[in-house]
Amino acid sequence: MADELSDALNSMGMNTTDDNANKDAVSEDDWAAAMAEQTVADQSAATPGQSANIFPNFGNASGAAAASVMGELDMILDIPVQLTVELGRTRIAIKNLLQLAHGSVVELDAMAGEPMDVLVNGTLIAQGEVVVVNDKFGIRLTDIITPSERMRKLGH
Repeated sequence: MADELSDALNSMGMNTTDDNANKDAVSEDDWAAAMAEQTVADQSAATPGQSANIFPNFGNASGAAAASVMGELDMILDIPVQLTVELGRTRIAIKNLLQLAHGSVVELDAMAGEPMDVLVNGTLIAQGEVVVVNDKFGIRLTDIITPSERMRKLGH
């Protein structure tokens, strides 16, 4: 999971490599602790009988069918995708754009404290809150957008 977060941050232009190996180890330990804390919080928040997992469980498939499904999934697991965390948007006239300088502030449509949109290849898949661990940004997913919700948004 830490590698996925590192890849996501790299795709956003945030370099996650350090020259100091000890700092990397401490950083990974902090991320692991943060992820473990999130797992405990998710488990305590889930109600009995309600599954938080929205994806199909391939573990219950019969032997040959499970191998076939996992073989098909293995083919796509290494395909890179663009993961974007969107802070906000705005529309600005070109004359105002040309007046921007170092220290200029651009007002965005998002309010402070609102969840950030998480997009994969331009498609909204989740929302989350920004977290900082050892001076590195990450995002804690707070809401996964289901396929039916995505279809409903496309219709509007």
